[in-house]
Amino acid sequence: MFHRQIATACALLGAGFAGSMQAATSDANAVLIHYADMAQAKYADALKTAKDLQAAVDTLLASPSADTLASARAAWKTARAPYQQTEVYRFGNAIVDDWEGKVNAWPLDEGLIDYVDTSAYGEESDENPYYSANVIANETLTLSGREINASEITKTLLADELHEVDAIEANVSTGYHAVEFLLWGQDLNGTGPGAGDRPATDFDPDNCTGGHCGRRGAYLRTATELLVDDLTWITEQWDADGAAREALLQDPKQGLAMMLTGLGSLSYGELAGERMRLGLMLHDPEEEHDCFSDNTHWSHYYNVLGMQNIVTGTYKRVDGSSLNGPSLAELLAAKDADAADALRLRLEESLAQFDVLVDSAEQEGVAYDQLLADDNDAGNAKIQAAIDALLAQTKAIEAAVTALDLDGVSIEGSDSLDNPQAVLHGT
Repeated sequence: MFHRQIATACALLGAGFAGSMQAATSDANAVLIHYADMAQAKYADALKTAKDLQAAVDTLLASPSADTLASARAAWKTARAPYQQTEVYRFGNAIVDDWEGKVNAWPLDEGLIDYVDTSAYGEESDENPYYSANVIANETLTLSGREINASEITKTLLADELHEVDAIEANVSTGYHAVEFLLWGQDLNGTGPGAGDRPATDFDPDNCTGGHCGRRGAYLRTATELLVDDLTWITEQWDADGAAREALLQDPKQGLAMMLTGLGSLSYGELAGERMRLGLMLHDPEEEHDCFSDNTHWSHYYNVLGMQNIVTGTYKRVDGSSLNGPSLAELLAAKDADAADALRLRLEESLAQFDVLVDSAEQEGVAYDQLLADDNDAGNAKIQAAIDALLAQTKAIEAAVTALDLDGVSIEGSDSLDNPQAVLHGT
């Protein structure tokens, strides 16, 4: 029901869009200030929901049960909603892009963290010597030729020693997806129904399954604390005297270029390409963004909603209040009303296609990884329709760049879109 309420609100925004174009046009600086205000609000909401997740994890570890595990999983899903709406601040804003890997890096080689089903996962990888290091089971690790004391699972161990060790991006030891794996465990269902199904007893030292339950709990607690720390830091970067805000507001045209770079890159290379087209080409559920929890439909939806936030200047906060202000849409309409109309329309069409993916999972019981299956033509078509909507949306973003006469906008690409034969042939 929640996504329907949001979609209705967005439809109302669209209905009032023509009126907003006729209103007094906001100057670029006012638009950028509001863009920064929305960033601060979104990250603050992500921080609040991460603290709620932290409380749920503490309850789970104090009293492991099916109910407390379910509550922690629900808190994780709730925390994803505001965070995914922040991803539109990546790519253009260097401070965000340099930081983002701490909290949302994926895919991850989960064998680095904990036990895995080797019949599905395998035992080793030519690309990653730490593919099955299993820090939870091992109090001593050899990393980069050095022996590491892992007897105590600390923030330093996870963030500084393990995360992306040897510059291997799949060595993800922190962030939302590390926590997700610990809460759900592996999804061993391939493109069939079902998500990960880790038992609550994996966190119960008195009735331990999976071995090393105390260390597993310590890892989960520490990773969640790190998530709160990292979100605290990025929220502060958007405060009145924050470095990200200051960098954005140095020059209006440069700031607008940063905004449009983020919009275009998330729309095209990241979401349409790396998160969707690549998995569809390979029919590979391992390329699904929230692959342990089967929450991908929501993560993708909130990415698109986050892009619409930026264009319309409206963000609905987790407490139910709305943040409204000078918008990119108004600024664009003053330059080129047709370009503004086209961008609005393409955003609405994208949101509608992603609503189809949400309905598939929430109403029809067919999760995103099931839609990826090689023999699911109808499911593949739903994903492709969403990709196509993003591609059309990206063209409208490019037209906006032209209308605003911006330099320095560089939209990230993806081999899955720009060079698919390289993906299929592994070159």
